[in-house]
Amino acid sequence: MKSIFEESSYNELVNRINQVTPDAQAKWGKMNVGQMMHHCQKAFEIPLGKATIKPPNALMKGLFKLFFKSSLYNDKPWKPGLPTAKEFIISEQKDFEKERTILLQIANEYYEQRDRASWPTHPAFGDMTNEQWGKMQYKHLDHHLRQFNA
Repeated sequence: MKSIFEESSYNELVNRINQVTPDAQAKWGKMNVGQMMHHCQKAFEIPLGKATIKPPNALMKGLFKLFFKSSLYNDKPWKPGLPTAKEFIISEQKDFEKERTILLQIANEYYEQRDRASWPTHPAFGDMTNEQWGKMQYKHLDHHLRQFNA
């Protein structure tokens, strides 16, 4: 499984983000390309301490950890249309170029912390290692770049 913390994988993601055009059409989902760029920023904001999401109740958190957590960082691609935290749902229009610039900046900020020893506890999935955070972020970006054919 690739990790955003690997230089070659990080560079691959940056190149793919830069290949996306403002008129790219989604293969699935409700977001347009500007909204997708903004949505992807949200996943970096959680571990960087810039935002949080409301944690699920204890039962749901246990189910997430039991049935979904390992899919965050394995090689099996995510299926289209998976549910997301309500804080990650972007319905307002976004400026594509601005959102892409911000996504590239926050992805770089995250990559620069690749040797970080510990990360905050994920509100829904609990404690995660540096390796798990790196793989999850790669997989999330890959999922949405594939959504827009990049």
